Amino acid sequence: MTDPGAIEIQGVSHRYGPRLALADLSLTVAIGERFALVGPNGSGKSTLFRLLSTLVPPQSGTIKVLGHDVARETPVVRLQIGVVFQTGSLDRQLSVRENLQHQGRLYGLRGATLAARIDEELERFALGDRAGDRAATLSGGLRRRVELAKALLHRPRLLLLDEPSTGLDPAVRAELWERLDELARADGVTVVLTSHLLDEAARADRVAVLDAGRLVALDAPDALRRTIGGDSVTIETDDPQTLAHELSARLAVDARVIDGRVRFELPDAHQAIARIVEALPGRVRAITVAQPTLEDVFIARTGHRYDGIGGASEAA
Repeated sequence: MTDPGAIEIQGVSHRYGPRLALADLSLTVAIGERFALVGPNGSGKSTLFRLLSTLVPPQSGTIKVLGHDVARETPVVRLQIGVVFQTGSLDRQLSVRENLQHQGRLYGLRGATLAARIDEELERFALGDRAGDRAATLSGGLRRRVELAKALLHRPRLLLLDEPSTGLDPAVRAELWERLDELARADGVTVVLTSHLLDEAARADRVAVLDAGRLVALDAPDALRRTIGGDSVTIETDDPQTLAHELSARLAVDARVIDGRVRFELPDAHQAIARIVEALPGRVRAITVAQPTLEDVFIARTGHRYDGIGGASEAA
């Protein structure tokens, strides 16, 4: 019999009153993957996180975690997952070790077993010298390390993280990803995270891009970027609609107006810049050429710019 994937989602839809938060979503996550769920505010990623973490049951469709149905086998699923929420869950008046002790006891760990697990996680996240410090005294990066240590105490096979980089500076974000990479590579832990940061998602093995509750793209980051079919060109002009129409006709490209600027993709676009400017005398205020990004993928699939604002509740 084929081993189950880490996550199997089939035909999942979810509503908040009249608003459709997820629309017939289906996808799978392989064991050991680093998988990113990305999308702008209201895209459905936080709703999906709540479903995966068993905070709310699916309204329709099925979700299986390591072969177990989240609706019918919830207690079993909860033992298989570790969860790091966007909002910190540490008791700020307790020490690092005390926070870990309370977490371990929730999962039935006691005595020497719990002490050994705590020491293991303190060493893994370089927290040994901070074990006696109150959580309130820790920096944001250190608190995130403790959150990860808490989530891994019971040795879950799947780690779920909701916007793990919120409030972290770039250096700490890079350190976080190094630790997630190590978990997946050395321990075989499947890592699934939500993020509104497309550059962060580009570090994952695969990316699922959501918009308005629908899956609009799913693949490895490089494979998604290759679907663009050329360099990304952006032109600033006084009359973007007219210019987009002319460029579409002259260059046989799909020129679109996004946020008042003309955008399109063109192979070897850097070689065509001079020709474009000469053909449109006085009408091009600025022109830029860049390698395709995940934002370009999002624009190509949805027709509108990616608004990567995170942190608001999708249920609001």
